[in-house]
Amino acid sequence: MTGTFEEGPQLWPALPYEKWSGTLGTFHMWLQIVGKIRVALVPWVNHQWHVTLHVTSRGMTSRPMPCDGGTFQIDFDLLDHHLLVSKSDGRKGRVALKPRSVAEFYHALMSELKGMGIEVDIHGSPNEVADPIPFRENERDGEYDQEYVERFFRVVSNTARVFEDFRGGYIGKCSPVHFFWGAMDLAVTRFSGRRAPEHPGGIPHLPDWVTREAYSHEVSSAGFWPGGESHPHPFFYSYAYPNPQGFSKAAVRPDAARWDSDLSEFVLPYEETRNARSPDDQLMQFLESTYDAAARLGGWDRPSVEWGPDERPPIGGLVQDG
Repeated sequence: MTGTFEEGPQLWPALPYEKWSGTLGTFHMWLQIVGKIRVALVPWVNHQWHVTLHVTSRGMTSRPMPCDGGTFQIDFDLLDHHLLVSKSDGRKGRVALKPRSVAEFYHALMSELKGMGIEVDIHGSPNEVADPIPFRENERDGEYDQEYVERFFRVVSNTARVFEDFRGGYIGKCSPVHFFWGAMDLAVTRFSGRRAPEHPGGIPHLPDWVTREAYSHEVSSAGFWPGGESHPHPFFYSYAYPNPQGFSKAAVRPDAARWDSDLSEFVLPYEETRNARSPDDQLMQFLESTYDAAARLGGWDRPSVEWGPDERPPIGGLVQDG
């Protein structure tokens, strides 16, 4: 069934992990398949920004990828629940998003691409998950609850909106607001501009050189994660690399935020934010205060990367009359 949402609190709907963990596992694998198509076709961009998906008004998109002198893209429509393949020569393909195994989805998408003249070979196993099953063989994961996928989309869509505002408050190097399908998180990352010590790596089923390239420079990164077996609840997070001395003891806002020693990052439970008087304001407090702690304790050259007082142009600042 398709979920329905009212205005107001349902802009930030409940997203209990235990209610949709099976659907989340399936959807995660589908996102990885599409993400790996990007990996196979597009040029490398620093910190793996080329592999990510981006949030749209209806779901997520791969963005354009090269093909036969033109381009194509793959879009998850998470409101009408289909995957749309669009090619710049006008051809279109479609795959239904419904209860079906990862293997069935994989073969359906590859068949659709082939029928449109798109040939692509991808790395056939998931990354950043324990005990990965090759996509073409995964008959285990196949749940798909439309209501909870729509809830997830609402959360990600609204989080992206706040993240975009936060990103606009920084003039140093900053990532897009984008979705990493490996770990299944929406993220935005600010950079100090300085080189970082070599990352130790160790992320499951991800080459260490990839991790080290991602963390080649000092960062303060924030994101949203929908939950997993190790931490079965959704939360916002913020971390620094490298971790400056005293960071874990820093005072951050709101009061519900805390340091998670297992994850080595600050976390803010999603439930606390969705039930706040102003979820947008509470999330922005978390983003700003954790960044402030990272930059202050890390000795960042803040005047060179931050707007000065009253310097940031207002929304619509370039389209004023007169």
